[in-house]
Amino acid sequence: MIVKIFKPSGSDFSGVKYNDKKVEKGTGELMLMKNFPSLIGQDSGQDEVRNYLKSVSKSHKVKKPQFHAVISTKFQEHSKEELTGIVEGFMSEMGYGSQPFIAVFHNDTDHNHIHVVSSRVDKITGKKIDDSYERLAAQKALSAVMEKLYDTDVESELDKLLRFKTGSLSQLEILLNRNGYKLSKDRIDENSLQIMRNGVVLRTLKGDRIVFDHAKNDQRSRQIRAILSKYKEICSNKVFMVDDNRKEESKFPKGATDDIDLSKVQISFESELQKKLKDVFGIDVVFHHKDGRQPFGYTMIDYKTGRMYKGSEVLKMKDVFDFTEDKLDKKTFEILKDYSIPNAEIKKSLLEFLKISKPELGLKDFMLFENRKRKDLMTYRKMQFEIKEAIRTKKKNVENIHFFTNAHNRKVYAIHTKYHFVGELELLVGERLFQSFLRPEERPVQMGQEHHKSEVGEAVVEMVSEFMRSSGTGKDPGEDELKRRKKRNKRGDL
Repeated sequence: MIVKIFKPSGSDFSGVKYNDKKVEKGTGELMLMKNFPSLIGQDSGQDEVRNYLKSVSKSHKVKKPQFHAVISTKFQEHSKEELTGIVEGFMSEMGYGSQPFIAVFHNDTDHNHIHVVSSRVDKITGKKIDDSYERLAAQKALSAVMEKLYDTDVESELDKLLRFKTGSLSQLEILLNRNGYKLSKDRIDENSLQIMRNGVVLRTLKGDRIVFDHAKNDQRSRQIRAILSKYKEICSNKVFMVDDNRKEESKFPKGATDDIDLSKVQISFESELQKKLKDVFGIDVVFHHKDGRQPFGYTMIDYKTGRMYKGSEVLKMKDVFDFTEDKLDKKTFEILKDYSIPNAEIKKSLLEFLKISKPELGLKDFMLFENRKRKDLMTYRKMQFEIKEAIRTKKKNVENIHFFTNAHNRKVYAIHTKYHFVGELELLVGERLFQSFLRPEERPVQMGQEHHKSEVGEAVVEMVSEFMRSSGTGKDPGEDELKRRKKRNKRGDL
């Protein structure tokens, strides 16, 4: 979950205009209007809303009274209703609980997000609402709200991490970094260390009071050695680079990124074996490298026992991992990782689709990881309804929805690029609607079929977004529905 505070702007309240345009385009939805007079409601025009905000913001001391913020979640992890509850609590924590504000949900990107617009001038006192260290305050406010709503206690999480048995200061730093914290020297006391998260100092540690554990070759390390030896034969151990150069790219004109300094780019090395170790055994493998060169060592974080291991003391790196020259950008990697890939058939289908539509990615099979994660029922139903409607209405171009035929098994798949879903069309929509889709005279035209490369490319420009909605058994969630329909039809024939 991310919060961003926009720079204060003038008394015209352009944020209201911006969000109103989103609503008009159908990519925004007004979720909440709070603390406005009864004459101004959700049916009121944006001019009325802006005029009221202007009227309560008159102050010769406050030249830029607009407060505008956005809260964003990863992909669709939180619904528009959940984000509305979060933003309401956030405004209260920030001191805007009694202020008039609007909250507008946006669905025009890969990530659900909600905008909130209010006045920085207290409508009762006429004074400016405190904005000291506002961005840090926003991080604290969001953390407080998430703790209340979802029981995410950052302090308890940090306490648990600090109880880990680490062998050095660098291992402690790795542990904290992997969990979203930053360890740095105290600017005032050079013998102390500060633990920060999102710019907020959470804890100060005395350097001479940190106790390290140097135990080697314990029973757990021998167990991990056996796990590594076994699973490197089951999962792909081919490692590729993932670079997050979005911050550096933003400094260059479009297309002029050849001179990016790799030392300033966040780089990690990933493999399917690493994902399996973490998902199944709670073992996180972190590679050590410099300036994007091939790793020279690795560390393992064992979340099961709360201990860290120097990789070479368990098993030599070259005996476990196979390093390649391949690489992906961070955004593409995160999107691919979010796909449901429960079996080899689905993996091959996704790979075939992406090779046709996005050849410049240079994707290889080891870059797609098995993932049995399922969509929540509400998201699945929304996506299912939209795909059915696309077939029923025979629309020529449907945003976010595309169809693809696997060249190997000849099965037809539906791809929903907004909800990051790929599934067998027949299982998803039922036999009758599927047959309707297959009849040439009724089939929707130009829906991203596999032999129309340009249309498939269009699909993936949005898509490298997410794949397959499948159960942990490797079945599509619509499969059970199809079976039930067939059973009912058989009973009706008796």
